[in-house]
Amino acid sequence: MTPLSMHAASAPVFAKMLGNMLVWLDAAKAHAEAKKFSTDVYLSLRLAPDMLPFTKQIQIASDAAKGCIARLAGQEAPRFEDNEATLDELVERIRKTRDYVLSVPAADVDGSEGREITIPRRAGDPLKFDGSTYLRHFALPNFYFHATTTYALLRHAGVPLGKSDYLGG
Repeated sequence: MTPLSMHAASAPVFAKMLGNMLVWLDAAKAHAEAKKFSTDVYLSLRLAPDMLPFTKQIQIASDAAKGCIARLAGQEAPRFEDNEATLDELVERIRKTRDYVLSVPAADVDGSEGREITIPRRAGDPLKFDGSTYLRHFALPNFYFHATTTYALLRHAGVPLGKSDYLGG
């Protein structure tokens, strides 16, 4: 049995869930159309008043995926403006993120288990990890937190999604 490589544990994992997120947003568009309301309603959804809105959940999930792959590959992540103001713009951001994640060669990511990864913070010292710990205990959980919150917000808004939509085909 071949050990799981850093690339195999990251890029296709992010790409699959980003693809699932595109399915959720298509379902959200169809739901809004069927119920005759603007998809703009989704953009400011929150589960609690003190949480970041729907748009920010997608932006952070995107940043988590592209940032992880870039850090593991020793590259600079592409910068997005965080100015998405429509569901279609969020769809485009997810597509660009997925395209970037899939564009980084496996050889650039593999072998990054021991690479030092530094994550700046707004306050306090930066977080420091080796590549393997960063991927398993920070990047993937952070990405899934924001992807899951996106899913939960859409379900809360009545979008007919189920576990199979979350897990994907």
